[in-house]
Amino acid sequence: MFDNDKYTRPSVDDIFAGKSSKYALAIAVAKRARELTDEEERKKDKGKIMDKPVLVAVEEFREHKFAILEPKTND
Repeated sequence: MFDNDKYTRPSVDDIFAGKSSKYALAIAVAKRARELTDEEERKKDKGKIMDKPVLVAVEEFREHKFAILEPKTND
């Protein structure tokens, strides 16, 4: 996925791409990190050390592997 030693903090704007709520980004990253953790626990592969789930989730959103959906608002 990516090397923690070479990890650079992505810009929120790079991940966000025009969304209006940073709260939505935080929730989406947290939910994806939980999914990653649950997947690892189901695999029971304790010998392999996974990258930190939050860093993996942030990278996945930065690479646009997942999209953040927000409800439409009436402004």
